Amino acid sequence: MIEYFAIPPMLGFAGLVVAFIIYHIMLRHDPGGGVVKKIGDQIHLGAMVFMHREYKMLVMFSLVLLVAIFVSPLGLNTAIAFTAGAVSSATAGYLGMFAATKANVRTAVAAHDHGQKTALSVAFYGGSVMGLCVASLGLVGLGGVYWYFGGDPETVDAIHGFGMGASVVALFSRVGGGIFTKSADVGADLVGKIEAGIPEDDPRNPGVIADNVGDNVGDIAGMGSDIFESYCGAMIACVAIASTMTVATRDAMMFLPLALASIGLLASVCGILIVRVRSNSPPEAALRSGTLLAPVIFALIAWFMMEAMGIESHVWWSVVSGAVGGVFIGLITEYYTGGAPVKKIAKSGETGPATVMITGLAVGMQSVVLPVLFLAAIIWISTELSGLYGVGIAAVGMLATVGITMAIDAYGPVADNAGGIAEMAAMGKETREITDGLDEVGNTTAAIGKGFAIGAAALAALAIIAAFVDTVQVHTPDFSLVLTNPVVLVGMFIGGTIPFLIAAITMTAVGEAAFDMINEIRRQFREIPGLLEGTAEPDTEKCVDIATTAALRRMILPGAIAVSAPVVVGFSLGAESLGGMLAGALLACVLMALMMANAGGAWDNAKKFVEKGNLGGKGSDTHSAVVVGDTVGDPFKDTSGPAMNILINVMAIVSLVIAPLL
Repeated sequence: MIEYFAIPPMLGFAGLVVAFIIYHIMLRHDPGGGVVKKIGDQIHLGAMVFMHREYKMLVMFSLVLLVAIFVSPLGLNTAIAFTAGAVSSATAGYLGMFAATKANVRTAVAAHDHGQKTALSVAFYGGSVMGLCVASLGLVGLGGVYWYFGGDPETVDAIHGFGMGASVVALFSRVGGGIFTKSADVGADLVGKIEAGIPEDDPRNPGVIADNVGDNVGDIAGMGSDIFESYCGAMIACVAIASTMTVATRDAMMFLPLALASIGLLASVCGILIVRVRSNSPPEAALRSGTLLAPVIFALIAWFMMEAMGIESHVWWSVVSGAVGGVFIGLITEYYTGGAPVKKIAKSGETGPATVMITGLAVGMQSVVLPVLFLAAIIWISTELSGLYGVGIAAVGMLATVGITMAIDAYGPVADNAGGIAEMAAMGKETREITDGLDEVGNTTAAIGKGFAIGAAALAALAIIAAFVDTVQVHTPDFSLVLTNPVVLVGMFIGGTIPFLIAAITMTAVGEAAFDMINEIRRQFREIPGLLEGTAEPDTEKCVDIATTAALRRMILPGAIAVSAPVVVGFSLGAESLGGMLAGALLACVLMALMMANAGGAWDNAKKFVEKGNLGGKGSDTHSAVVVGDTVGDPFKDTSGPAMNILINVMAIVSLVIAPLL
């Protein structure tokens, strides 16, 4: 297979070229002038300042881990892979967010000057850069490391370090970005909408710029790193499991996940072109066509490629089970965050915020059932067909077309930002109607993306755990995880508590940061003469600084717990207890992630349903009630819920890295 090892990184570089071309096509569109340009520059600058400060802290934390890996028996090779993973993940998030903060203002201007079709194209261009950067840098980074080590089963353990580097960056980006965006969002909504009675994205509100900055650092850079981590983690798990096989096709099975990801990148480019061609259609139809047709293209090409590689057809069916399952999980998420349950939550607002909270929590809990059953079906089908390797390759199948999936997910925050800019720049009712329509579709695509991310993270983590078991068994042949073993049960209970602890820490962080934000916005409304009358400008930089400082200060503890917990349990209680801890954490993370993401998304869309004029519309008591639900749902869906995806993958990949030492 040596002659094929260079293909994934080469295709990755080609994907980056395509992303660069799309970025420059997007830049040709008018960025506006005057107040529009000023607002766009404020959002871009705020996002870049946050990213620079976040990455400085991340470099320091990563250097500590890098030195620890280098001086341990894991050695130089694992340290090289760790560095490659961290750099690739950070670069993907940075480039994607940079493009998005250039696309948002151009989307608003396009909506004003040219209408929906052009605005959709520009917003999707911004999202496409993010999607292609995630897929391409995954192939460049992981494919390059695999090529460097020559696909040798004896040195493949070093590749696990790549996943650890990517996971550490993802955890800090997602948690830090989530704390930033939701502290700003909650503060701006509670003081602006409820207390001051002014519209969302009103330029008089000092927290609005910080809120728009947060959409980029949390929902684009954070989400990109999140998906990147699962994308690479699934491939690493497959390589690790295949390396322990004794079958004649072992080398082909090790290389297969990278080959599938390469095909997935090509299919994603096709999906992006399909959306572009269908830009005259309603936005939802255009985006959905790309989402659904890309996996079909991927599956067809994969069949012929795997046949040429001499891999049996049952492995292809495992790949398909993951791809199909991912689509269904996304559609179920769409129903619970955009269908009848949303109207039910909105209706409950007629009796106050308490019933909004009760109904939303019930919807979130109910929404867990079907996705978990689909995950169980994917696990059962894939393992029946291909053993433990089947789970990993099913995760690769789900994530292979990450380029188009992430492009459509990142489109949402770009459209949301465009709406905020249109409102702040007073671009008129017609422009706002176009951006609101694009944003509404973006909320749906973001909800689908969150469901997809959770399902992918669950399968990737399970595959990594399976790789952990296989790796330990190589060194300790009698190793097994048995529920009747009290050491395993102790680990399971410990693992089950960690997601609750991390969720509590991140929820508290948002609450405390929002407290500071609310007091600052109130102070400005009170002390700046003429601010509420619109004759004075707010101090938006102060609000951005509050959100930035709060996020950077409070993201360290969750990261330290996630990285250190497997090490402490593994070396103090043993590999059996660590395996139990991973099992307990996996189940708790998946259940909490689904419940929190779907409840939060449903609360958000219930608020938007009322704001369209239903059940009394804006300014009514029902509106006040659903705004409260939305503010509680903000950290659910954009901070604590997404942290669960990364938490289990961080714990699993750290366990896999230290497995040879146990």
